[in-house]
Amino acid sequence: AAELGKGSFKYAWVLDKLKAERERGITIDIALWKFETPKYYVTVIDAPGHRDFIKNM
Repeated sequence: AAELGKGSFKYAWVLDKLKAERERGITIDIALWKFETPKYYVTVIDAPGHRDFIKNM
């Protein structure tokens, strides 16, 4: 993310897989990542916030 000047998007970068998402620094499609700790079940969801991509949810 930092190499492309998108350092502030470092957390979304993990879930953004589309080339356009990474180049533009926006989320176009939803992404989901689940993991467990000894105490919690965690689900991380990255969803588009731009009105043009809300339809992808």
